[in-house]
Amino acid sequence: MKIDNRKLAVIHIVKKELNLSDGEYREIMRDATGADSARDLDDRQFRKLMNVFMRSRHYRSRPDGVTLRQKYFIRNLYQDLGWDPKHFGNFLRKYHHRKRLEELTKKEAVKVIESLKAVKAHSAETDAG
Repeated sequence: MKIDNRKLAVIHIVKKELNLSDGEYREIMRDATGADSARDLDDRQFRKLMNVFMRSRHYRSRPDGVTLRQKYFIRNLYQDLGWDPKHFGNFLRKYHHRKRLEELTKKEAVKVIESLKAVKAHSAETDAG
């Protein structure tokens, strides 16, 4: 079964964030999956391609910096909370003293993730009670 449009969008977002040329992107995809187009990927091939992207030399702005996987996890958490990027930016500045997600180290990203999980748990408790 071919992947859905959401996963196609994720592939193209990652390609853009990694600043890959079309040639680099297609070479990585062919090497990882054997496919010439993202539209031809199944779920297993999609996961394989994402794993290659996550391990790529492009995936961090600095050696101790936030990983691409952490960035996506953080974005999913704040979106699950119903926050837009501006709200998350305010949260990041107020509680973690950083202006942008990309400024975080891996250790700081872990703290942000734990903070967002706590906010999400508190929000679920409030909604249930």
